[in-house]
Amino acid sequence: MLKLPVKLKFLIIIALSAIVVSCSAPKNLAYFQDVTETVIPVSSSEVRVSPHDKLSIIVKSKDPALSSLFNLTVASDRLGLDVPASGTGSTLRSFSTTSEGISSYTVAPDGTIDFPVLGKLKIEGMTRSELAGFIKGELMGKELVKDPVVTVEFLNTGFSVMGEVNNAGRFDINKDQLNILEALSLAGDLTIQGQRENVAVVRTDRDGVHTYRVDLTNFVELTKSPAYYIKQGDVIYVEPNGVRKRQATVNGNNVLSASFWVSVASLLTSVAVLIFK
Repeated sequence: MLKLPVKLKFLIIIALSAIVVSCSAPKNLAYFQDVTETVIPVSSSEVRVSPHDKLSIIVKSKDPALSSLFNLTVASDRLGLDVPASGTGSTLRSFSTTSEGISSYTVAPDGTIDFPVLGKLKIEGMTRSELAGFIKGELMGKELVKDPVVTVEFLNTGFSVMGEVNNAGRFDINKDQLNILEALSLAGDLTIQGQRENVAVVRTDRDGVHTYRVDLTNFVELTKSPAYYIKQGDVIYVEPNGVRKRQATVNGNNVLSASFWVSVASLLTSVAVLIFK
């Protein structure tokens, strides 16, 4: 049997150990690794009206002719020209009509819209239900409509997902409360190369751009983050892990490539056979 120096044997053992460790399953791929409770309290956070949002506001009542005074499905101009507002003698420019005939209001930078008859309304920060109730109260309080039914819908609330996901792009917020897990699901989930412990959420508010970092493997802390619920205009960025980053270089992936480890394993196997023969 071939005798090798003790130092060489020691190095071979370390190399074999490294191969075994490299083949072990990584621990940072699974979500919610900390979850042991059946119920985790989460504070509610609905989508709220922000400047530049587009809104559909429809008023209905038992008297269609009366409620039509407060709807813009016919009176608005698609080209954005000044259009007479029914019963006001003034002109409006904060609304347009979509190709489907649904009228929309664009929220001004100061958080207001011009509503027929009621005039300028400050609506920034309201949820859909709050805005509907507010307009209903104004119509009834001024005895304009006795039995109004007000329906409010967001038309352009969306968010973007970038980085290591299977389907990057821009998506609509299709519910009043959309959390980051649902948002990532719409993007096809993270790829195997996505870094789950350091997902960035970039959010623009009145005071500037905020960046939040969330850890998808720690669900309790995730639910406490301001970024747990997605807001319109949010950008979610999934950073690539170390392996993916090294693959961006010319030779950076050689150390962890499959062919490299196959060659090392073959070499060490040959050496081991010579040692223990």
